[in-house]
Amino acid sequence: MPAIAKILIVFFGMLALTRMKIPLFLALIIGGLTLAVLAGLPPLDSLWLLVKSLCLLRLWLLLAITILVVEFGRYITEKENSEAIIGAIKKWGGRHGRVWTMTMVPAVVGLIPMPAGALFSAPFVQQAIGDNKHAPAWRTAVNYWFRHVWEYWWPLYPGVIVAMSVFQMENWQFLATQVPFTVVSITAGYIFLIRPHVQDFCSDTTTELVDNRRVFIAGMPLLLVIASVIFLPFALKNIAPFISVQNRKMLAMLVGLLAGVTLITRDEMKRGMKLAVFSSVLKPKSRGILLTIVGIMTFQYFLEQSGLVILAGEEIGGRGIVVVIAVLPFLAGMVTGVAVGFTGISFPLVVGLMNGPNSGLTPMSTLALAYGCGYMGMMLSPIHLCLLVSKDYFGSRLPPVYKYIIPCVTTILVFTTLAHIFLRAMGA
Repeated sequence: MPAIAKILIVFFGMLALTRMKIPLFLALIIGGLTLAVLAGLPPLDSLWLLVKSLCLLRLWLLLAITILVVEFGRYITEKENSEAIIGAIKKWGGRHGRVWTMTMVPAVVGLIPMPAGALFSAPFVQQAIGDNKHAPAWRTAVNYWFRHVWEYWWPLYPGVIVAMSVFQMENWQFLATQVPFTVVSITAGYIFLIRPHVQDFCSDTTTELVDNRRVFIAGMPLLLVIASVIFLPFALKNIAPFISVQNRKMLAMLVGLLAGVTLITRDEMKRGMKLAVFSSVLKPKSRGILLTIVGIMTFQYFLEQSGLVILAGEEIGGRGIVVVIAVLPFLAGMVTGVAVGFTGISFPLVVGLMNGPNSGLTPMSTLALAYGCGYMGMMLSPIHLCLLVSKDYFGSRLPPVYKYIIPCVTTILVFTTLAHIFLRAMGA
């Protein structure tokens, strides 16, 4: 059997398991063990690989990062912090305050990785729109689209963390590839969703008081993380050149997150709050994310050790690899409905094919193609939780919502293709 056929069997098998409500982490581990069997490894050797995968430094760094990210989400969504940030957006928007509220409140909520986060921003969008003359599907599309404009690169998201750990590139290269997607996403959302209705929302002003000090304090931990992700890898490269690029990126993020959590703890102690550090980690949703991280890293290790990806790259060759790298993430995004789903299932395969002999692919161009396609698959997924809770809140059906977001999705896919072509031509 060709190597590519073995890989596709495992890939679609994992997708089928997730559709059968098997936890993603378990589907990934089963996929890894199946890969080992198809590669001809004896059962005991396969089990030994599983043990070794659980001892990897990059796995434990990733788990530590994820635990701290969950803590950030708990802090920002505290009532005092979230109200201050949302109030500032409404105030700073001036006569366009309602437009800013309906677009930037979902975007601000989108800075925090939380399941069904679109439900948190939906009441603010509803309040900003006010009247009932705008279709429920349009309201749903606005809330849903702008909720997801940062997740291409924002380093608190598990999907982004996984992508950064799997791709062997410096953090600045990752950000340079991914940040333009946010610009295009916001622009597409404005052109197709907001501009046709903008005159309906440009008459109101607000005299609401804003606690700028609270906004600054709540935002400071996030700024520390961003600064660490961008600048610390350069320092670590000079201080400890023996550390791999992958581990260096994660260490930089870990340092920033630890500094941020220190500020969070100090702020909560000053306000006399009950110490709640890491309380969110014990919740079922958080445990599920941590287990998914274990599954992803285990599957990646099995993929590396099986040798099947190298053989598959030799079999496909040329343009065929580009098609596979676009289609697999898109399908994984559609089926799982979450970013960590398409990055976890498809990205180890994508990177393996990219690194294969005579692939002709470059890291940044491959990242742009795979993430852009995977992300749009996720945005179109009928099981995406944010889409489902948004449509239910605004009382819409799914087909009309797609009518509004498909032009935005098409714009991103066109940009994805152009970015891949440009970066590949530049050798990036």
